[in-house]
Amino acid sequence: MSNELKVSMKDVIKSLSEKGCSNREIARLLDIHRNSVNKYVRLENSKYATVSPGNSGVEASSKCAKVPAGNCAAGKCVRSRCEPFRAAVEDMLKLGLSAQRIYQYLVCGHGYSGGYDSVKRFVRGIESRFPLPFRRMECLPGEEMQVDFGSGAPLLDAGVRRRTHLFRSVMSCSRKGYSESVMRQTAEDFIRVLENSFRHFGGVPCRVVIDNLKAGVSNADWFDPELNPKLADFCRHYGTFIVPTRPGIPRHKGKIERGVGYVKSNALKGRVFASLAEQNKYLSEWERDVADKRIHGTTREQVCSAFEREKPFLKELPPDLFPCFEEGRRTVHRDGYVEVRGAYYSVPPEYTGSEVWVRWDSRMVKVFNKKNLQITIHVRKSPGKFSTKGEHIHEKKKSRIEEGQEWLLKRIAVIGTCSEAWAKAMLANRGEIGLRVLLGLHSMARKNTASEIESGCRRALDAGEFRLRDVRKFMVQDCEQGSFEFLDEHPLIRKMDFYGEIVKQQEEKNERNTADGNEETQAVRDGTDN
Repeated sequence: MSNELKVSMKDVIKSLSEKGCSNREIARLLDIHRNSVNKYVRLENSKYATVSPGNSGVEASSKCAKVPAGNCAAGKCVRSRCEPFRAAVEDMLKLGLSAQRIYQYLVCGHGYSGGYDSVKRFVRGIESRFPLPFRRMECLPGEEMQVDFGSGAPLLDAGVRRRTHLFRSVMSCSRKGYSESVMRQTAEDFIRVLENSFRHFGGVPCRVVIDNLKAGVSNADWFDPELNPKLADFCRHYGTFIVPTRPGIPRHKGKIERGVGYVKSNALKGRVFASLAEQNKYLSEWERDVADKRIHGTTREQVCSAFEREKPFLKELPPDLFPCFEEGRRTVHRDGYVEVRGAYYSVPPEYTGSEVWVRWDSRMVKVFNKKNLQITIHVRKSPGKFSTKGEHIHEKKKSRIEEGQEWLLKRIAVIGTCSEAWAKAMLANRGEIGLRVLLGLHSMARKNTASEIESGCRRALDAGEFRLRDVRKFMVQDCEQGSFEFLDEHPLIRKMDFYGEIVKQQEEKNERNTADGNEETQAVRDGTDN
């Protein structure tokens, strides 16, 4: 055998081990693997193992039990450099000190010359011989239910073998159980089997302890786990709450760990069913006839009798079942929609490009953000259809035409009655194309006053003109310069009476000049006649 060491090498390993050398040191000195040293040292020690009458098959706790007594008297039974300080190490362990602190104390106060790794191995060996006992956690009636999944009995349908998943729930006080097989472990399946177990027990426990399966826990965290949003709604519906266990610590739900194995070994082992309904029917009968009538090994009483005392402490069932719906994560498209079963539903513009949680049934589609807050709700549409809400369109992307004819007419009516009358008459005359004309008339209020628009619309209506340029033309024609008020008094302006005197004097002068001119003309005429 190539892996068998020579007899001389075995004797050297034995000799070095009896002298107190550790297995690491022996492996390093002889240049062989440490596992080989462990193997032959263990075989050698087993020859000298002592068996006490009251503890058959267990090695003596003393290290000296592994070597003959003569060698122990000669001081050759020490297997670790920390052995002379065993009492001190045990006292420090009782104080709760770490291996690092113990190493420091041994070096400073006891003259220890070994390494830190030797102290760690020595401390680990002492702690393994005196493990702390597990604490049993018992619950009050109706306080807790533990659930778990396992492998169910296979289905043989038309020659095809299909595996199943076994769900089992157990009331922590009475150990009353419920079992059901499912094909998958989706969130919907998990919720339905939980609901069936509540209906089977006839009430709801205060809390439900589960492990960190994906169907129930989105993000496993011992301090702050994140539950599946649908499961969280289920708990609110039934007035209970979910308590996930610590990852990798199955003893946190120890009452159900053995329960799944009990169903597999007692009810399903060696059985094959033709359908899932047949398997679940058999499990229901087995629970009633076998599991409920057994004397439980821990409580030492019949399960069904213990449950009769626990059942009054369960919470009442709600009048209706938890609504059936589907849900899933979606990414909001660049156009601001999410897709559900081939149809598209709008969401607020600030969620564009982000992930949302969508929940839908045959009638409604609800969209939630990452904090499980509802951000919108839509009526279910058929594939290929769009459901759009006006408030989900960004202000910069909105068109006034989308507001519709009624909205534009209401805005124009604010300008005046003539504008409203012209707008209605224009729509009756021009039809659907007039919607853009309404938009143009509404936009004129940004640069023109209401009176100007009213005047233009009144004249355009009287003339029977229904184009926007006609309204603008009448507005320009109707614009007249208003009268201005002059100042009566100013340091640079003379009084009006002064100007009146000047005008009066000028008129008198003009009259005199006219009279003189008439006389001269008459004289000229008389001379001509003579």
